[in-house]
Parts: sequence; structure tokens; C-alpha cells
Amino acid sequence: MAELRPSGAPGPTAPPAPGPNAPPAFASLFPPGLHAIYGECRRLYPDQPNPLQVTAIVKYWLGGPDPLDYVSMYRNVGSPSANIPEHWHYISFGLSDLYGDSRVHEFTGTDGPSGFGFELTFRLKRETGESAPPTWPAELMQGLARYVFQSENTFCSGDHVSWHSPLDNSESRIQHMLLTEDPQMQPVQTPFGVVTFLQIVGVCTEELHAAQQWNGQGILELLRTVPVAGGPWLITDMRRGETIFEIDPHLQERVDKGIETDGSNLSGVSAKCAWDDLSRPPEDDEDSRSICIGTQPRRLSGKDTEQIRETLRRGLEINSKPVLPPINPQRQNGFTHDRAPSRKDSLESDSSTAIIPHELIRTRQLESVHLKFNQESGALIPLCLRGRLLHGRHFTYKSITGDMAITFVSTGVEGAFATEEHPYAAHGPWLQILLTEEFVEKMLEDLEDLTSPEEVSLFDSL
Repeated sequence: MAELRPSGAPGPTAPPAPGPNAPPAFASLFPPGLHAIYGECRRLYPDQPNPLQVTAIVKYWLGGPDPLDYVSMYRNVGSPSANIPEHWHYISFGLSDLYGDSRVHEFTGTDGPSGFGFELTFRLKRETGESAPPTWPAELMQGLARYVFQSENTFCSGDHVSWHSPLDNSESRIQHMLLTEDPQMQPVQTPFGVVTFLQIVGVCTEELHAAQQWNGQGILELLRTVPVAGGPWLITDMRRGETIFEIDPHLQERVDKGIETDGSNLSGVSAKCAWDDLSRPPEDDEDSRSICIGTQPRRLSGKDTEQIRETLRRGLEINSKPVLPPINPQRQNGFTHDRAPSRKDSLESDSSTAIIPHELIRTRQLESVHLKFNQESGALIPLCLRGRLLHGRHFTYKSITGDMAITFVSTGVEGAFATEEHPYAAHGPWLQILLTEEFVEKMLEDLEDLTSPEEVSLFDSL
């Protein structure tokens, strides 16, 4: 539950925001991380010292359901001469470390990220006659924050979020999100690390698909060129009834050319998927072709998890040489600048606690495999083939229903354990499939119907 009140209103857990010249005694009582972010808000909105604020009644660290302690809401006048309309500006507090006492986030030093290293923002076009900001964006931000806290995966600029529902629960076509740097909020150095600000941008389904087929940054740049679709500051208008491709059909040509030239930078998804090894019969009635070592089910080891996570991050680098990090104790290079690291292995389930030592899991070459995807996941196969493998890259499906992963690799990917001689190979529950360019072209012909998934009716058995 949450309640709405001015940030300066009295309350047991929501003290007023201190100004830069606040008395030392008062500042010492104010959470330092919160104080630092408020300072950036006050720099941007000096005339709004006490904005309306949605606050969690029961804080997350006291057992409440909402990870964000507060969401502040400011009125931004925009700049009509620059095609920036008046709008409401929402800013979250809680993904970063506000307190520094480990009640929510572990303190790791001042040089690294504070908490998850970012806060969310959102810019919503103000409707004529609207005197107060709608509060539904605060719940939207709480939903994204719950995902981050539960998965311990972080967001970065260019990421997309498939929401599959109008963001405000109306009949709007704005049903998905992209993420980008907030155009006004500057990174903040707090006593507990650095905080950046990622802005949520509402998009239509067609724009989401374009971001998947090409890349999020490219679509964000196109949105900036269309005032009614976001403009320079990427302001979301829930009343927008047309996609950028309907507003300006020439933009589709730019996307098509970008896909042809760059391919897709979407290197993997969490999905409903599974695979069976058809090279051997089930070991018993309960096996159902599951992968086992003795009586223990095989799970993604820490090394496999780390490699897949690194694979997904590196796939975001459009112009980088495609490399799968090797499976060995030697880690390469660390994290890229394109994606902040998660604090937990993003592909490791809560129950996957080093049941099997990594070195005891041998890589197996398989003769044949059976892949299973639900409709939404299967509809991404053409993207995987055309946007990734034909550009010498890789694509990973990580099961959301079990500890299993499927990675398709092309012949140009280094470090893969699947080879042209043995194109189907498994390391524990991680399957790699190497596809030659000729085979990819043949698959694209066979899967032509999946390019229009709305016209396809598939039985979903997962």
C-alpha cells in the first residue's frame, strides 16, 4: 500500500527534504543517500521544495511489498519552442542505497554503484486542465522495482520491457517500455556510491518489436525526432494513437536498413522454453528425458551462469567481435560498459546452490535434440536467426520455468562448445546449437509464417 502526500508533510518515515544549507543536526538525521538525490531534484526544481510524493506505508525493509520508499512527482514546464510539452516528472527513491546501514542494500564502497546503481524516472505529458499528477506511474515504477529486487538484474539504457498491457490500465496503445538516460537528471555521487537515472519511455507494440529486431537505442533516437511520440525528452503521451511508423512511414525504412546493416543487439531473453536430448532414451518413468547426474537433477553451475550472463551482456555491443567467454576459472575482462552487472548471477535460480561442482560436468555432444517454445518465444526465432546469427552473433533463451538455457551460435562466435563437427552440445542443462549460414537461410524459409505471429495459431503446451 502507498499513500500520497507532500514530501514536506509530517509523517513517521517521510521527513521533509533538506535544502543544501540545512542545519547540520537536521542533515545528520536525514538518510544521506536520500539527501544526495534530493539535492539533484532541488537543483532541477528549486521552486518545488516539497513536491507531491507517493510513499510506501510499510517500508520494504519492514516487510512491505513496495521496494521504493518514495516516488516524488514534479511539474515540469517543458520548452514549447523546442517541442517539449509541459509534463509530470516522476523520480524514484529506493533502488539505490538511501540509508547505508544494510537494511536494504549491502554497502560496497563509494567508488561503485549505490545499491543497484540507478533510480527510475518517468515523464508523462500533462493533460489540459490537470492540476495534480496521476499516481499510476508510481505503481508502474514499483512493478519494475519489484522485478529488479526479486531477480537482482539491473536495467541499462536501451533495454526494453515487454509489458503487454496499457501502462495506465486504459485502452491506450502504449503498452511497453524502453529505458534511456534521463535528459536532465545528472549522476549523483552519494556517500554510498554513484546513482544514475534511467527514464521509462512508453512505446507501442510495433515500436517494441522494432527495438527487438534492431536495437533500443536506434528506436529511441527515432522517437526523439517525432514530437508527438516523445520528442527530445522522450515524454510519454498515453493518448498517442499512432506509432512512429504510421506518423512517418519513412522511419520504417531506416529501421529495415539498420536491421540489414547492424542486425539486432537483443542477445537473449527469459522465455518459456525447454529442450530434450533425443540421443538417449529416458532413464526411467520419472526421467521424461530430463538431464540427470545420478539422482541429482543437473542445474546451471556458477560458471555456466556467469558465462551465459556475460554472453547476454556482450551481445549488447553492436560492433564487438562475438565471443562466448570460455568455461574455465579464468574470467575475461569483467563487465562491459553497455550493461551494469547484476548483484546475483542473473540466470541462477534461488535453488541452484552449487549442487554439482562445475568441473564434474562434462560437455556432451548430442546427435539430436527436441526444442520446445511457447508462441511468444517461438515468434522471436526469426529475430534470432536473421538479426543475430546471420550477423555472426549468438542468441540465448533462458527458461523461466526451469533451470535450463538454449544458446544458438553462428560459426563466427568464439568460445562456444558447439562446433561444426558437433553442432549440438550440452554442458549440464545449457544447450548450444551451432547453425551454419546455409542452414539458417533454410530455417528462415521454413519459419516464414512466424514473421506474422498474430496470424499464427499454435498449441502452447508449456
